[in-house]
Amino acid sequence: MKSNPVRFDGNMVDSPDIPNPASNHLGYFRNVRLVMAALADFYRIDNYNDTFALGHYARVLDALDRRKGQTVAFKVMRSEHMATDGEPRWEFRAFANEADLLMKLADSPHVVHLLDCGYLEDVSEAPLSGSVESFQRDIRGFIQAAPDFATRRWRPYLSLDNLPRSQNLFYLMRPDRQGQRLRLPTEEGLALALQFAELLRLAHKQHIVYLDHKLEHVYWDGINLRIIDLNSSRQLEASNNNQLYRTDVHNLCVGILYPLFTGLSPQKGTLRPQPGNMTEVMSRYQDITTLDFGVEPSLSPSLQQLLQRGAEMQLESVDEFIAGLQEVATLHGWDFPHHYTSPASRDARAQMRAGLTRLRKGHDALREARDLFREAAIQDGITEDMEAELRRLVKSVNDMLNGRVIP
Repeated sequence: MKSNPVRFDGNMVDSPDIPNPASNHLGYFRNVRLVMAALADFYRIDNYNDTFALGHYARVLDALDRRKGQTVAFKVMRSEHMATDGEPRWEFRAFANEADLLMKLADSPHVVHLLDCGYLEDVSEAPLSGSVESFQRDIRGFIQAAPDFATRRWRPYLSLDNLPRSQNLFYLMRPDRQGQRLRLPTEEGLALALQFAELLRLAHKQHIVYLDHKLEHVYWDGINLRIIDLNSSRQLEASNNNQLYRTDVHNLCVGILYPLFTGLSPQKGTLRPQPGNMTEVMSRYQDITTLDFGVEPSLSPSLQQLLQRGAEMQLESVDEFIAGLQEVATLHGWDFPHHYTSPASRDARAQMRAGLTRLRKGHDALREARDLFREAAIQDGITEDMEAELRRLVKSVNDMLNGRVIP
């Protein structure tokens, strides 16, 4: 793939992903004033929220945007990626790439929203002091300012929707529990797959490939998909890039859909965090062309065959993948134009969806009950007998939740 030289104040930086500040698509970010202040005036920085799946580029913390009174995810570059010679390193430039792509895909309901971008002075891993320069959503200004802030050794940050950890699929699949394997019901997995494929279709139309497919980046509440982390995604030239589009579909089948339907890593083992730097993103799944469904023989054979075709790079486009998903979904009671769905399967699907809804509500009710027992158990002044009973109930509910049907 060809790289696009990008000019940063007269210096050419060879990168396939960093947008050109002079490009026309950035023209609609005008008249947004740069704002400088003390970090504490703009943000109250709270705890890390990425400890269950650390990333290569950045740390992510819960924060309160004081200007809007809104809780956000504050994503800041790791201090070790700050160059000593003042030239922006790849990880530094990846923030401009991500901000640009987030704005290009802002119309998708499945992509996390960019709320603010800028640079901060504090070099500690968890920033608490120093100045911050906020560009809000002025992507042109954010990109053009990169060389200056790199020289000053200020770090880039992005402020994003704060998605709940309880909806992160990697977290939900409980990779920390040896011998336990969870998977999404096929009904929900098909819904997630179709939404992700529609996102890829929108991205590919704009010559964007996501590439960094892994459960750590996927949030799912049973109905709606949201994804994060476009820092390794790429803006391609308008020329033919069919190989990379096929790779994007391959990575979706291998890196996300196989684990969520089997509870296993695509590397044929227990789930574990996937590596995150750019080299590893491109090579992570390239040798995986065969998917083993032996651990999940009840999975629809037609769905297994479709995912296997994706693993073998036999799907020429995301449109072909979507057509295949629709054919599989009709076997599970879904309705699509030009596809036949039996009335009995349609009715059974309605009952299954109602049952899954009740299961999710039941899981939520169990969590609420456990939290009530837990809060009662730590009250001062209760008897040992009462405390022992409350702790027994907490353990019993936790055992039920650990054996839940839906991740």
